[in-house]
Amino acid sequence: MDLCQLLRDIGGGYRMTEPEAAALLDIRGRDVFPILAAADDMREKKAGNIITYVRNQNIHITNICKNLCGFCGFGKSPGDDGAYCNDREEIEKKVALAAERNVTEICMLSGVHPDFTIESYEDILAWVTRAAPGVHIHAFSPDEVAHASERGGISTIEVLERMRNAGLGSLQGTAAEILVDEVRSVICPNKVKTGMWVQIIREAHRMKIPTTATIMYGSYETAMDRARHLSILREIQDETGGFTELVPLTYIHTGTPLYRQGIAKAGATGMEDILLVAVSRLFLDNFKNIQVSWGKLGLKMSELALASGANDFAGTMFADDVSRDAGAESAEYLDPVIMERIAKDLGRPLRQRTTLYHLLQGTCTE
Repeated sequence: MDLCQLLRDIGGGYRMTEPEAAALLDIRGRDVFPILAAADDMREKKAGNIITYVRNQNIHITNICKNLCGFCGFGKSPGDDGAYCNDREEIEKKVALAAERNVTEICMLSGVHPDFTIESYEDILAWVTRAAPGVHIHAFSPDEVAHASERGGISTIEVLERMRNAGLGSLQGTAAEILVDEVRSVICPNKVKTGMWVQIIREAHRMKIPTTATIMYGSYETAMDRARHLSILREIQDETGGFTELVPLTYIHTGTPLYRQGIAKAGATGMEDILLVAVSRLFLDNFKNIQVSWGKLGLKMSELALASGANDFAGTMFADDVSRDAGAESAEYLDPVIMERIAKDLGRPLRQRTTLYHLLQGTCTE
C-alpha cells in the first residue's frame, strides 16, 4: 500500500475501503504521523476549527443489569453487594441538582434492569421532564429498546414512539461495542446482535429521533473488526443521516471480568487510541462530529485526539460511574475553563453546543 498516495486520494474525495482502514489502524512508527495530519486536515474541512462541548450531567438510574458483559465493571446482579436502583425521589433529586448546574442535557446511562418495562422507561422520562423542563434528554440504548419490546410484547417501533412521547430527545448509540457478532458472542453475549442494533438505530432515524454512534475498542477485536464496525456506521449514515457524532470509547480493562479471565488484553495502547480517532475521521466521510471521551482517555491524550481528527470535547459530565467503576481515574467533572486552556493550546476556539450541535451564545465558560 502506498500510504502517501492513499492519503492524497482520501483528501481528494476517495472513499476508503474496509481493508484499507484496517491497514491504517495497524500502522506503527513514524508512518502514523501523516495519517494524523491528514485526519486533522479532514476535520478542518468537515467541522471547521471550533472545538465544541455540551454542558451535561450523567445520571445513573441503576447498576442492576441483565447483560453483565465481560468488558464492564459496572453492572450487578440483583442482590449483589453494591447493587442499586434509584426510585422516583432519588431520580428527581439528581435531576434537580443537574438543573441547578444549568445543564442543557441530561444523559442517562444505566444497566438494563431485567424488570424494567416500557412503562418503567416512560415513568423515568416523565420524572426527568417534570423536574427539568426544557432540558434535552439523551437516554437509553438499542438494547434497552429491544428489552422493553420483548418484555411488553410490542414492536421496537412502538417502544421508540412511546419513549419519544414521554420526553426522549435523542437515543444513545451505545450497546454497539463492536458490531461483529463473532466478537459480541465473546464480550457481550447477552446483548442484542448486530442486526437488531442496526434495525433499531435505523428505525429511530426514520422517526427523526437522532442518535449517537459509538465504538468500544481495545478488548478482543481485530483491526478488521473495527473497520467492519465503522463501515456499518457509514452505511447507516448514508441511508439516514441520523447520527449526530461518533463517540470512540476505549476499553478500560481494570476491574472487568474479560481482562481478569485473560480473554482481553490490557486495553488499547495510546497509538491505537489516536489511530482510531484519525482513521475514523478519514473513513467516516459522512460524519461531521467526532468526540473525545476525556473520562476514559485522560486530558493529555484527549488533546492529542483533538489534533488528530476529533472536534468535540464531549460534556462536562459531572459523573461517569461506568468508567470510574471499571478503573478510569478522572471520570468525574471537567470544567470548561480547563477545556478552554486545552483549546487555546491547540490554537482553536471553544464553544458550548446543544446535544444536536447548535452553538450557544455567550462565553464558552458560562
